[in-house]
Amino acid sequence: MDRSTAVDGPTGHVRGGAVRLSPLGRVGAAVLANRKAAAGALLLALFTAVALLAPLIAPYDPEASDFLPTAPPSAAHWLGTTSLGQDVLSQVIWGARPSLVIGLIAGIVATVISILVGVTAAYRGGLPDLLLSLATDVFLVLPALPLMIVIAAYLKGSGTWVLIAVIVVTGWAFGARQLRAQALSLRGREFLEAARVRGERGSYVIVCEMLPTMTSLIAANVLGAALYAVLAAAGLQFLGLGDINAISWGSMLYWAQNNEALQTGAPLWAIVPGLCIALLGAALALLNYAFDELSNPALRAARRARGRRAP
Repeated sequence: MDRSTAVDGPTGHVRGGAVRLSPLGRVGAAVLANRKAAAGALLLALFTAVALLAPLIAPYDPEASDFLPTAPPSAAHWLGTTSLGQDVLSQVIWGARPSLVIGLIAGIVATVISILVGVTAAYRGGLPDLLLSLATDVFLVLPALPLMIVIAAYLKGSGTWVLIAVIVVTGWAFGARQLRAQALSLRGREFLEAARVRGERGSYVIVCEMLPTMTSLIAANVLGAALYAVLAAAGLQFLGLGDINAISWGSMLYWAQNNEALQTGAPLWAIVPGLCIALLGAALALLNYAFDELSNPALRAARRARGRRAP
């Protein structure tokens, strides 16, 4: 919605006049106006509900080995059982929690570091900008996947927090580069100059004046970092570099591969967690379209042009 139009009440009728949507209002309007983003939000809400309600909806204890090994799907076990006689559906349901926790925490922490480095570098300029940009460039040129594997292998068997730390260390630099570029474009704007003339501290100018204008880009960075974290965590766990004894989609893939699930009549043990990882990644990617549109005027113009051409 254009910021020069206003919404008349809950019905959403547009009337003349001016309105300034809050950052959250702009985000919500962008999600609702974008079918891909709405689909992503719906998928993400579904996975969140499954994770929160896992104790209530999981039919069995995910670690209980009380059933026939590698049993086929049945009324009692919709997705069959593992080679140890554990219910696959219960493990899939409980496995949503660590994936969402890792994605959310790693995405937020990586974005906070990106803001501290990128926006501070752009605002301060001079030597601080040179040093912080140099640190960002070093992490950008380092091969992330090999570095992540080396660190995770050295800390093999560590818990979720160590896995999150590994992902954050290797994943913050790209966001810092994007946020620095955006902050540089804002540094000379009149409202920032006015804040400095009033004698406001640099931290106030960054937090209260600069960051609110970058809300959509920050949200997009959180989603991108969360997507990176979900896929990276699943990959490391599949390679056996995470906590393989914890119930998660990545550890399910590890044990399914090691027990040759596809060859021993338990294909859903491997297929379903892999599909869940793909769908969660798709949800984050689809939701990101709304924030890309908010932060990129070229995308908004292209969307309006497509709307005018549509019959």
